Amino acid sequence: MNTPAHLVVSAVLLGREPDHSRPSLWFPITFGAVLPDLPMFVFYFFERIWAGRSEMLIWTERYYDPNWQNFFDTFNSLPLIAIALVIAHWRGSKPFIALLLSMALHVAGDFFVHREDGHRHLFPLTDWHFISPVSYWDPAHHGLVFGSFEALGVLLGSIVLIRRNGVWRRIGIGCLAIYIVFGAFAIFAFPSFAQG
Repeated sequence: MNTPAHLVVSAVLLGREPDHSRPSLWFPITFGAVLPDLPMFVFYFFERIWAGRSEMLIWTERYYDPNWQNFFDTFNSLPLIAIALVIAHWRGSKPFIALLLSMALHVAGDFFVHREDGHRHLFPLTDWHFISPVSYWDPAHHGLVFGSFEALGVLLGSIVLIRRNGVWRRIGIGCLAIYIVFGAFAIFAFPSFAQG
């Protein structure tokens, strides 16, 4: 799934208007939704901007480098998230519980829509990763169908958020805007994928 879609899912499922007796959890929920993808942004910035490598080299070779894979998979590891969740629960930290639940939602969403580019969601216990029949981006593996479904979900989820009060309304508007920018970047940066 695209990062803004993860943000919408977590915000809709975990975010609700807090009562005035406790602090809002909007930040840990939204940060947890994007945290598993942050290593990918670091990777892309380093490989494309810092090292000046081509898109083709980045996505066909550099992405699969074992060091990068370990970096990505640390943030997409269900066992590591589960251990942290037990500690957060033991400590009674609602913000960290919200952050970790949001991360777990992100990982669960990605599990079903990645093929060869999938993460090792049981890292470091095993190197196994699920190869889904569906890819969130590859037209050869239902990427256009899933992309349409994802776009509709982001639109509907953003509407749900916009109808809420306070910060969730702004997050809904922001998610929709970011998703549109994300889509435009993908179409212009990777035109061959848009053509199917």
